[in-house]
Amino acid sequence: MKLLHLSDLHIGKSVNDFSMIEDQKYILEQILSVIKQYNIDAVLIAGDIYDKSVPSEEAVKLLDHFLCSLSESGTETFLISGNHDSDERLNFGSSLFEAKKIHICAKYNGILYQKECQDEFGKVNICLLPFVKASQVKFYFPDEKIESYDEAVRAVLSHADVDASERNILVTHQFAVGKHEEPKLGGSEGTAVLNVGAVEKVGVDCFDDFDYVALGHIHSPQKIGRETVRYSGSPLKYSLSEVNSDKSVPVVTLGEKGEVGVELVPLKPLRDMRHLKGKLVQLLDRKNVISPEDYIFVTLTDEEPIEQAMDIFRQHYRNTMKIVYDNMHTREAGQMDITKMTQERSYPELLSDFYEMMYGCEISEEELAIMKEAAKEAGIIDETD
Repeated sequence: MKLLHLSDLHIGKSVNDFSMIEDQKYILEQILSVIKQYNIDAVLIAGDIYDKSVPSEEAVKLLDHFLCSLSESGTETFLISGNHDSDERLNFGSSLFEAKKIHICAKYNGILYQKECQDEFGKVNICLLPFVKASQVKFYFPDEKIESYDEAVRAVLSHADVDASERNILVTHQFAVGKHEEPKLGGSEGTAVLNVGAVEKVGVDCFDDFDYVALGHIHSPQKIGRETVRYSGSPLKYSLSEVNSDKSVPVVTLGEKGEVGVELVPLKPLRDMRHLKGKLVQLLDRKNVISPEDYIFVTLTDEEPIEQAMDIFRQHYRNTMKIVYDNMHTREAGQMDITKMTQERSYPELLSDFYEMMYGCEISEEELAIMKEAAKEAGIIDETD
């Protein structure tokens, strides 16, 4: 059986007010070509399908086209929600989609979703676990100690009927970490993970019963713990921090029990995202201007501000996204701003801001209390905060 692993599509996303929908159409068509080329049997989509809980009309149309194309090709599709998705919206029509080999699990209901598939070696169990919080899982197991994401995921899996002697696949959207290894962050998930990661981390050893774990949530493609526990990463670059990240999709080949091969198939975007740094005259010298349709972030090192710098750059790179300065003045101002921010904002206020940025909702009192306790133990805040 051949599987293709996707995640963090963020359909409908805009970056610095540039809509990425055309780029997303292009990359999804490229992924459909990979599916055909490699004779993929099933596609695993590990959450953050949309960028917003209320997606735009064009985002919904694009996902509809992609799923219809998968169904028409005969490919089975397994899809879960991520923290950016609306459970109810993504779950709409899921019963009807089952008949078209599109299996959607957007909301945990107390039972781990499992679907049995067959290939020449026998049975393959594909399990779907959408993004869950400790409070959601504790609702179903009130007698158990569930205060962290790790305890929540372990509770879900311990109550599931997973036979370790069989071939098992898990699709989930959590921040999984190894015993001595944490994933490399790269994208809009980075800030939130760094600030709520203490309670959000899930130990990779809880996935030991699964032959392959298709993870979502982190935008940089990478393995974690072992070769067969992987973040596919987002198919496109969505932030300045991702400009050096090479995008790919894992193609997973299942043989007999214990035989799992992973091939990373590179993706080539319609427009790359790049970071240019230097003096304006040097950067816009004719010999240095390449791929003018790319998305460009610019750091100017000129000591004095240049009037209408954005207009000048867009004459050469029309998709210039942002221009900042890195010089003596900005470095001094930046240090002052950071100091002022940390002095004027409390730890709970900073945490609440990052949480709302990540999840689109307010942090609960329970989660805030856990984070404050963790911060006190780490010495980040004192007992009076």
